[in-house]
Amino acid sequence: MNDAYCETPTPAPAPSDAGPPYAECVLCRKPTEYPEATKGSTLCPVCAWQEAGRTACSG
Repeated sequence: MNDAYCETPTPAPAPSDAGPPYAECVLCRKPTEYPEATKGSTLCPVCAWQEAGRTACSG
C-alpha cells in the first residue's frame, strides 16, 4: 500500500496582509485591489460585479 497517498497535505500558508495600503470601496468601505493613490471612485470586486449587473440591466 502506498502510504504517501493517505497522508494529509500540508495546509497552504495564509495570505499576507503586508502590502501597499489599499483604497476603500466607495460603497461598502472594504479594501479594494487598488492602491490608495488611485484616482476616481474605487469599488471592491463584489460591488464592481453588482454595479456591472445593475448597469447592464438598466434599459
